Order: sequence, then C-alpha cells, then structure tokens
Amino acid sequence: MRPAAAPVMVHAMSMRRFLAGLTVLGSVAASLVIATSAAQADTVICEKWGTTTIQGGKYVVQNNNWGSDIQQCITVTDTGFTVSQANHNKPTNGAPGAYPSVFAGCHYGTCSSGSRLPMQATDSLFDTIRTSVRMTYPSSGVYNASYDLWFDPTPRTDGQNTGAEIMVWLNRVGSIQPIGSRVDTVNLAGATWEVWYGNTGWNVISYVRTTPVDSISFAVREFFDDAVRRGYAQRSWYLTSVQAGFEPWVGGTGLTVNEFSYSVGGSDPTEPSPPVTTSPPASPPPGGAACRVAYRKNEWLGGFTADVTVTNTGSSAINGWNLTFTFPSGQRVTNGWNATISQSGATVTAQNMSYNASIPPGGSVSFGFQGTWTGSNGDPADFTLNGTRCQTA
Repeated sequence: MRPAAAPVMVHAMSMRRFLAGLTVLGSVAASLVIATSAAQADTVICEKWGTTTIQGGKYVVQNNNWGSDIQQCITVTDTGFTVSQANHNKPTNGAPGAYPSVFAGCHYGTCSSGSRLPMQATDSLFDTIRTSVRMTYPSSGVYNASYDLWFDPTPRTDGQNTGAEIMVWLNRVGSIQPIGSRVDTVNLAGATWEVWYGNTGWNVISYVRTTPVDSISFAVREFFDDAVRRGYAQRSWYLTSVQAGFEPWVGGTGLTVNEFSYSVGGSDPTEPSPPVTTSPPASPPPGGAACRVAYRKNEWLGGFTADVTVTNTGSSAINGWNLTFTFPSGQRVTNGWNATISQSGATVTAQNMSYNASIPPGGSVSFGFQGTWTGSNGDPADFTLNGTRCQTA
C-alpha cells in the first residue's frame, strides 16, 4: 500500500492494463501470453500479468507483479497459491512491488465464473456476501496481507474502478502504512481496526487490524457499511471483485494463500439461488408472534448505525412482520436496508421486504439503519412484533 509520503505513485491495482499495454509494446508477444486454462497442481506463473483459474473457474489467481521489474513467480494450487520466487526491494516510503492474489468477480476484463458480480450494494443478495481466507507468512520480508474490495459507480468488468477500494489488512510487517492518513479506530468483524483514508482518483479506505491474524471470515457489508457512514462510499455503487493476497515491499518468497472462499446467498456462488419474489410485502397477520430481538449499534459523535435481528421463537411461521420500537431520546433514522423503515416522533416502524416476509420457527431476519442522535444514544427498551411484545437479547 502506498503511504501518504508518496502521493503520486501508482497503487497495487491501479492502471494494471495500462502498464500491461506498455509491456506489450516493449516485449516479444510470446512472452506475454497469459494463462487462462484451469490450474492444475503446482502450476507455476512467472509472467508479469499472468493469471489462471482454480476450482473450475470459480476463482482467478493473478501474479500481478505490477510495481517491479524483478521476476516474481507464484505456484498455484487448487485452493490458493504460494509466492515461490520474489526478491523485491522497494523503499518502504513508496509503493509495493506487486499484489499476487486470488479473487472472485471481475478485474480488468478477467472474470471468475458464477460470482454474480458486479452487484449493486442495494441488491438484497449483497448483504449475504461472505468471504474467508487462511494464509501462511514467511519469517522475513516487508509486506502486508490484505483484502481488496473494489467498488465502482457502474457495473464495470474492465478497466480501473473509480468508486472505492476497501482494503482489509490482516497483517503488516515492516515500517509500511496505508494510503492517506489514519482517521479513526473501529470495532468490526469481532476485532479492532485502525481506519485510514486517502484518495488516488478513487477513495481508498484501509482497515488495519491492531492484532495481526493469519485467517479471517467476514461479511463484505460489515466494512462497506462503515465506509458508507463515513461518506467514503455510496450504496448505489457496485461491488466488482473480492480479492485476497499480499503487497510485498521487500522479499516476498513464501507468502501463501492456503485457502480462499467466497459465497453469496449462503451458498456456493456457482449454485443457482432460489428466485426472489417481486410481489408487494405481505400484510402483517392480525395475531401476535413469539419473538426475540437483538439490537446492536456502532456509534460515533452525532451518528450511528444499528443492526436488528428478529428471531421467531414460536412454533409456527410468521408470514409478514411489522416491528415497532421507541427511541429513548434524540435519535432520528436517516436511511435503512432490508426493511421499509418509517419514524413518527420517537416511534420507529420497520416492515418486511418482499424477500424476507416469512420467518420460520427458530429462524430469524435482520435489517439495519443509519441514524443521528443528540444528547444521548440509548438503546430502545421495548420491541413489538405484529402487536406482541418481544424478548430482548
């Protein structure tokens, strides 16, 4: 990741095809062939922009040696890759040498199969997108281990994304820092993260874990929602790719992605998902419901986001739901997701969408909203579902 001291340097993913084009002009065509067939065990890629696919095309692995002229090679397995040759020696106050990585989605015209990306963040399936990675780190070198989540104002499949680049740093070794400057600390995905922000023609928001780890599993929306509430991203934008890999400054040999996964709708993205109904929301039944509500918020001075989970603790399905609650003082909902939310005075009403109207016994639905507060930001004490008071968790 490029630090603030070098604002004119190109970031790990920027202008990839532009630089590749310059390479084409100065190289023999045969040396620029990019692997496109599915990877077999121990497939080795040394070509600067070389890619291949794994797991039947579900993921793309890219060498992406974008910022260095030294040779970098990756050995690709069916679940990830290892940097098998690299001897980067980049100044730590500048840009890294490369971003070898594995991804789902589309990046500079190379797309994996079945990812359903690009996907607009307003799509009901966006909130279900999850990813995980498990890595191995070498004992030497200067590098970060990071995700790249790319967003664009349009459903772009090629070229440079111009919306937001959200980076999730699992680990950093050496005196390196993200683009821009540190703006906050936040708790997300069960951990504490430094928040950094900069702009290189698009917004770069980096979340640096304060305690390094070699594995993580998270919902993409957790980091995206935080970027939206800070004004760095917009819900009308499209997620184009989910990438995991490394940015090496010094060395690099031994950096390994052991396993990478991406899912949407709670299942393998290559499996067909059930159709989403577009009928109007069902009217809440006149009877009550046995329920439990969990209310979790993340707040900052004058603003907050809240996630609400409604669980059906009864023995029959709830077909159509209407949840009401009252803020204790000074809160106002500004926007929401996964429910139609209205507010009258201090009373808030959330009604199901067409795709989450039914809650089976023991099942649950979740929705969320962003709001403002003055004075204090206490939690609502009582929740009522279809006229019946719920337990709180």
